[in-house]
Amino acid sequence: MPRSPLTAEELRSHRWFGADDMRSFGHRSRAKQMGYDAEDYAGKPVIAVVNTWSEINPCHAHFRERAEEVKRGVWQAGGFPLELPAMSLSEPFQKPTTMLYRNLLAMETEELLRSYPVDGCVLMGGCDKTTPGLIMGATSAGLPSIFLPAGPMLKGRWRDTTLGSGSDTWKYWDRKRAGTLGDQEWAEIEDGIARSPGHCMTMGTASTMTAAAEALGLTLPGASSIPAAFSPHQRMAVATGRRIVAAVWDDLRPGELLTREAFDNAVAVVVAMGGSTNAVIHLIAMAGRAGIDLPLDAFDAASRDVPVLADIRPSGAHLMEDFHDAGGLRALMAELGGLLHRDTLTINGRTLGENLDGAEVHDPAVIRPRADPLSAQGGLAVLRGSLAPDGCVLKTSAASPELLQHVGPALVFDGYEDMAARIDDEDLDVDADTVLVLRGTGPLGGPGMPEWGMLPIPKKLLRAGVTDMVRISDARMSGTSYGTCVLHVAPESVAGGPLALLRDGDVVELDTARRTLDLRVPEEELTRRRASWTPPEPVAARGYSTLFHRHITQADQGCDFDFLTGSGGVPEPAIH
Repeated sequence: MPRSPLTAEELRSHRWFGADDMRSFGHRSRAKQMGYDAEDYAGKPVIAVVNTWSEINPCHAHFRERAEEVKRGVWQAGGFPLELPAMSLSEPFQKPTTMLYRNLLAMETEELLRSYPVDGCVLMGGCDKTTPGLIMGATSAGLPSIFLPAGPMLKGRWRDTTLGSGSDTWKYWDRKRAGTLGDQEWAEIEDGIARSPGHCMTMGTASTMTAAAEALGLTLPGASSIPAAFSPHQRMAVATGRRIVAAVWDDLRPGELLTREAFDNAVAVVVAMGGSTNAVIHLIAMAGRAGIDLPLDAFDAASRDVPVLADIRPSGAHLMEDFHDAGGLRALMAELGGLLHRDTLTINGRTLGENLDGAEVHDPAVIRPRADPLSAQGGLAVLRGSLAPDGCVLKTSAASPELLQHVGPALVFDGYEDMAARIDDEDLDVDADTVLVLRGTGPLGGPGMPEWGMLPIPKKLLRAGVTDMVRISDARMSGTSYGTCVLHVAPESVAGGPLALLRDGDVVELDTARRTLDLRVPEEELTRRRASWTPPEPVAARGYSTLFHRHITQADQGCDFDFLTGSGGVPEPAIH
């Protein structure tokens, strides 16, 4: 049924600007101080344009212009836009990991929307953790929200070779370490791998999470696939600004969109895209903010039913620019057909199914038909066992098939520095059957669970032609990474998980078909080891890091803060 639109007096911002009292006098006079008058804002939805632009975030380098285009759309639709800068999580530069600060961006977003006179918001993100951080905060705030994806960068190029961000970095770095790639070639690759604004154009975390945001119904249809440098991206920004004004009048809030069925759609899309393992953590946390229990096993169940259709690196051969030209996410979701809940509501007021009407695949080599998928089953497996009682994940679509069932002795590294110091030691006791283990790198240990899970192959094995090994950690890995990497082991070692008890030479068994990861050590021996184990000293020093250490949950719970999970909503502030 059609919605009854809000009246101007029902707008949240009316409490700031519309009342006849001293406080509203102050708000109006200060608006005039900035050059605005009543014709700009009176009776109009006030729209927060939450912009994560910064001079150290190349993925969002175009956001200054996009913010202006969003504002143009807000003005066109009769709204009043206000740009509110928010923390910019720059994946390439921020250390030890942007994951440490995802929850800080979520908190900032929530508090911006709670404390200022806004009726709705446009969330401008795209670089990895900005997408979940912004959406988590806006979900908790509960105001009408629309997400504007940054868009992927254009293809990279080196001589006659197409380059993909991240994936080709790891590939050619291994060749350089093995001595088969020279300094000149390496420098040329550096010059050509990132040639425009936008996030990674491989199926990394950025492309995965913006696709998930679209599947959740939080973007305009087709928005997540448009490359950042394409003019349709500018037009999409203007249309996003127009749409949020209508969404405010309709009082269309995240709680109506973010249902369990919408999250099931997002999980299915992540699987069909061959998406990043990081999506598991982020979607669990995002669902938690909506008051929805999204268990880890939901990803494994979807992976058994949903095929991989997107032939995109690192699981496939192509890049996001090709994906856009092939029809984009609308085409892929249309190809999934009955595997999606098509009756879920989206931010444009239509159902997902209505938004997919007319979508076509233009290149079946890039977006494969369900009858001829890249993989008949999805690319994610959730494993459990004596080494990961609360679960861990493996991106099977990026792993070596012959290693998906493997038994081998463990070689344990206690933290990244230990691994970096010893991995290329010629005397390291390691061969192709060894299981490389990195611990002390989870949410507490990292801190923040850095993307260290794609452990490098020891140099002496690279020279011998070894290209993959089983690797296990309580860390994450970039969505652009590849290899047989078991990640997110929970509980992590610093929290006393079984990974803390592992020793060099212990036999580890990976059986992906059975979804198990086990340690072949007698229980009485593990009991003896646990009795002598003491947790390491916290790495948190002060401020936000201390808050993080005290309240972060484990990977299987989304790594959110324990005091922020559950549905939120904005209590109206007392205006004194």
